[in-house]
Amino acid sequence: MERIDFLGLQAFLSIANWGSFNRAAASLNLSQAALSHRLKKLEDELGVKLVARTTRQVTLTPAGVELLPSARRIVEELSQLFGTLRKQGRENQDVVRFGCLPTIATYHLPIILRDFGASHPGVLFRVIDHSATAIIERVRAGDAEFGITIMSAQHYDLDIAPIHQESFVLVCPAGHPLSGAKAVSWSELQDEVMIKIGEQTGNNLLIAAGLGGRYADMHWVYEVHRVATAIGMVSGGLGVTVVPRLAFQSAQEGGIVAVPVRGPSISRSIGIVTRRGHTLSPLAESLSRAIRDYFGTL
Repeated sequence: MERIDFLGLQAFLSIANWGSFNRAAASLNLSQAALSHRLKKLEDELGVKLVARTTRQVTLTPAGVELLPSARRIVEELSQLFGTLRKQGRENQDVVRFGCLPTIATYHLPIILRDFGASHPGVLFRVIDHSATAIIERVRAGDAEFGITIMSAQHYDLDIAPIHQESFVLVCPAGHPLSGAKAVSWSELQDEVMIKIGEQTGNNLLIAAGLGGRYADMHWVYEVHRVATAIGMVSGGLGVTVVPRLAFQSAQEGGIVAVPVRGPSISRSIGIVTRRGHTLSPLAESLSRAIRDYFGTL
């Protein structure tokens, strides 16, 4: 099989298109000497002159005119083929899709992905940072290979492996009367302006179940959907809130503190949820193991 000098063809086409060695070299980001070398190498291999060069102009020889249409077609077809292959390569690149609670995704997930990404270069991460219910549904639908979420009721089609348990804490301004306490009771919070995390969110449901009838006695003035919003409102002096401890660690606002809440103590279990009977891809399995290892150190 004859060897094809593609770099020589590229140099020849650029000279033919521009009609100038100077402009052809610039278009290929080459020096004129390098361009001339590529053309001469091609001409030597073919045994014919392709370009006639004088001090005034550059023209194609009869052999160059004959080669030009075929050279254009070959290079164009190769360019299209390379583009297609690059696109396929991007589409086939390793991708891991998983769900993660926003309270974990804000602070803890970046630490996990930074270390994991360093040992798995080129991997694409698709993080579904939604509510616990939404994560369950995305895993069930196969849109996410696994999810980091609150462990709640058992699901016949899902498996949930526990990775961490955390208590709920009071978040209040640093100058608040309760900010220096070792712990506070729910009864001490009945007269406080409280910020609720969404009526139907997993966190609020856990608090409501833990307090029972006393839940209605709390002074719920504000209701928001995101934990980060509630913490931001505390920082802004609007009231106090009760959130999982990991969520407080995620907070970037200054001037606020976290105090354990007792009587009763309320906690939540975090787990990794997967579809029952579904085997994770090697990449997803490796990432889920890294997540378990991380939470095992907290």
